[in-house]
Amino acid sequence: MEIKVCGMRDPDNIRSLISKVKPDWMGLIFYSKSPRFVSDEKAAELKDTPVKKVGVFVNESEEEIMTKVKEFRLSVVQLHGNESPDFVKSLSEKTDCALWKVISVGAEIDWKSLEGYLPFVSKFLFDTATTTHGGSGRKFDWKILETYPFDKSFLLSGGLDDESVDQVLALRERLPQLQGVDLNSKFEDAPGLKNIEKLTRFKRQLTQI
Repeated sequence: MEIKVCGMRDPDNIRSLISKVKPDWMGLIFYSKSPRFVSDEKAAELKDTPVKKVGVFVNESEEEIMTKVKEFRLSVVQLHGNESPDFVKSLSEKTDCALWKVISVGAEIDWKSLEGYLPFVSKFLFDTATTTHGGSGRKFDWKILETYPFDKSFLLSGGLDDESVDQVLALRERLPQLQGVDLNSKFEDAPGLKNIEKLTRFKRQLTQI
C-alpha cells in the first residue's frame, strides 16, 4: 500500500515528513484557491526534495502545468478538475510525467464516463466531491467503489484519518486495485502543516496489521 501525503508546503515540515514518515509520494497543490497553495517562490527550496512529487492542478492550462513540472521537478501530474479525456491525451503527449485523474465522488459514479481516460492515466484517485476540489475532510460512501470495473489501480482519498486503517485494509481485500491512500486535512495541525506523529502512526498501522 502506497502513501501519498498531500498539501505539503513548509520546508521544515517536509524534511520531517521525508525522514520520519518516508511517504511514497508528496503532493504540492497549485490551485490558487486552496489554503495549501504552493507559490512559484517555493520552487527553489522544494524542487530538490528527495521524494516523488505530485503536482495537483484544477482546470489549469497545459502551458502552466508544464511550467510547474519543470520548476518543481514533478514526477506526477494530478488533475483534480473537469479535465476531459482529450485534454489528458494531449497532455500525455507533452510530458513524461505520470498522469493521475481525480474522480470526485458524489452519490454514484458513471463508470463508462471514465473509459476515455484509461489509455492516458496511470492511476485514478477517488475523492469526496466538493466545491473546493478536495481538502474537505469528509468521506464518501466507499461502497460505491465495490463495482469498480477496471484493472487500473487507484488511490483512496477524502477524509481519511488515523481511525481509517481497518476500513482501508478491508476495502483492499475486496478491491486489489486499491493501491494506496492520499492523506491530507485530517493529519494537519494547520493548513499545509502536517502532524508527523499522526502520519507515522498511520503508516505503522497500515503496514503492520
